[in-house]
Amino acid sequence: MAQRKPTNLLALAVLSLLNEKPMHPYEIGATMRQRKLSDVIKLNTGSLYAVVESLLRGGWIEPIATEREGRHPERTIYAPTEAGKELFFTWLRSLIRTPAKEYPQFAAGLAFLGHLAPDEVIQLLEERRRQLANQISETRAAQNAAAEAGVDRLFLIETEYTLAMLEAEHNWVAAIIEEIRAGTLTKHWRT
Repeated sequence: MAQRKPTNLLALAVLSLLNEKPMHPYEIGATMRQRKLSDVIKLNTGSLYAVVESLLRGGWIEPIATEREGRHPERTIYAPTEAGKELFFTWLRSLIRTPAKEYPQFAAGLAFLGHLAPDEVIQLLEERRRQLANQISETRAAQNAAAEAGVDRLFLIETEYTLAMLEAEHNWVAAIIEEIRAGTLTKHWRT
């Protein structure tokens, strides 16, 4: 009875965690934050509950129990259906196997770089480089904190990838700044 396949990566995260063990949505969110999944998959409480409801309506997950702790409201615990397990593993394999065309905003901005004066571009790229350096430091610190808290490296691999991409972009931006300063990027800069 599974319906249209979800495409929201938050649904993938929910299915992933439920494949590890049955959970209620609050625990799913807490686990995502602990593992720093919220750095690669947008997470907010409203979206999480909407995704859980969508997966439930689609037949990808099912309620298996309810629990109550103290004065907290009753919480429904979910597990994946067989169709949900199949969807998860098919989707996961596809994401790892098949490169997808992505449309990063930075690349879009670079496509129109020639409309700005070289000095302004240098200033903008220097600011980006500083922000990237901050993101690198924050990501590295979060990665170290999660590892020290006992999160297995397997559950931090996406943070390693994010760090590698940030470092690569930081280095690339620095090289482009130097080319602009040296006047070797282009002979035809429109100002």
